[in-house]
Amino acid sequence: MRSQISRNLISPLRHQVIPIRLGPRFSSRFLSSTRKPPHSKTSSTKPLIAAPTIPFFGAFFSSNNNPEKATDTMSHPDQRSEEQWRAVLNPEQFRILREKGTEAPGSGEYDSHHPSKGVYNCAGCDAPLYTADQKFKSGCGWPAYFDSVPGAVTRQVDNSFGRKRTEIVCTNCGGHLGHVFEGEGYPTPTDERHCVNSVSLRFTEDTSAVKNPQSKA
Repeated sequence: MRSQISRNLISPLRHQVIPIRLGPRFSSRFLSSTRKPPHSKTSSTKPLIAAPTIPFFGAFFSSNNNPEKATDTMSHPDQRSEEQWRAVLNPEQFRILREKGTEAPGSGEYDSHHPSKGVYNCAGCDAPLYTADQKFKSGCGWPAYFDSVPGAVTRQVDNSFGRKRTEIVCTNCGGHLGHVFEGEGYPTPTDERHCVNSVSLRFTEDTSAVKNPQSKA
């Protein structure tokens, strides 16, 4: 009789969920132990990873203290070693000319420099690169030239920062000057803009060397 009564009482409870009130400490531990870890293979929740900053505007227009590649000195007449260049260049000149750095926009000595005559020589080897009448006001923040002394500037592909650009270097020593851009719509004879670091240049009013660009090579 007792067993029959017990079965009758227990049977309805077999399919019912009896709520149990738990303390806050025990409840949080219990729930955390039953959840799947956020990084498990079966979990649909994935941690959010911040996207890396893409060096676009800042990469081109700010100082580059960690250059990707040093200037190639194997294909230029001036074959001075790194130690020899350090001896004749100040730290900022070495960073830009030999390590392909970039000066901050608007900070260069020759950005707003517009003489009626003269020559802009390489600050490293003193080879003539640009004449005063090749310079124009571009408003880009760096000295701009629409052309160079014939044979004084060499162009080469620059794939740094994930973008293909045209780097310009001094033909005589390989010193980094900047980059050249085409088709920007400036009212110049060549529709080109040689965007050059002021640190890479040294101005002189003596134009005699331009007649023979290799005279100082």
